Amino acid sequence: MDLQLQGKLVVVTGSTSGIGKGIAKSFLQEGAKVIVNGRTQSRVDETMDELSEYGTVHGIAADVADPVQAKEFIAKVKEYGAVDVLVNNMGIFEVKAFEDVTDDEWMNYFNVNVLSAVRLSRAFLPEMLERNTGRVIHISSEAGVKPLPQMIPYSVTKTALISLSRGLAELTKGTNVTVNSVLPGPTWTEGVESYMAGAAEAENKELESFTADYFQNNEPTSLIQRFATVGEVADTVVFLASKNASAINGAAQRVEGGIIRSL
Repeated sequence: MDLQLQGKLVVVTGSTSGIGKGIAKSFLQEGAKVIVNGRTQSRVDETMDELSEYGTVHGIAADVADPVQAKEFIAKVKEYGAVDVLVNNMGIFEVKAFEDVTDDEWMNYFNVNVLSAVRLSRAFLPEMLERNTGRVIHISSEAGVKPLPQMIPYSVTKTALISLSRGLAELTKGTNVTVNSVLPGPTWTEGVESYMAGAAEAENKELESFTADYFQNNEPTSLIQRFATVGEVADTVVFLASKNASAINGAAQRVEGGIIRSL
């Protein structure tokens, strides 16, 4: 299937590891030009070196949760040309009891997980509408629909991203621009692998059996009873960015293995 992404300029925030890096790689494999982003120059350089074999990759180090750095990031992006696809992937999470999360921590969650996406969408969506072409994709989570009690601030901000996506999609009515959100479930990233390996070792269990037990005990509604791969999430994002998905707008696309039981 030709996704017609050859030569398109794609921005992926938080793309020096995990799902973000996987998304960048998948776009490059489809012939797009990709701007990767992370908070430190060293991580950005490492990612560019790793992904350069797949295509044209640029890198801009910036913390887009910081208004000043976000403004500078936007200006640098525009030096590469008009953005065809914006993927707001950057986000943070922490397992913490609800009563222990401070007001400052709540505000930081909203600034990182929501306002960073607001800033970049505000910068690039109007230009897409002027050109009558473009894609904005927000990486939300199954937790945005099925809130996790051990990660309530994360869950609330991911719900906000779903609402943001739908609201912005309303602004695209009658155009060739779309705005969607993607809801990954538990995904096997480097960070998750490291965490699970440590947890399995602590309980003197094999990683494979420990992982299987994890889904039985913690995610019993999962229909696939396994972690999604980064590639599965990334390929969904890339498809939504293609012309083949032009009729998909304002949607919250699940990639969570059936954990969410609601219709």
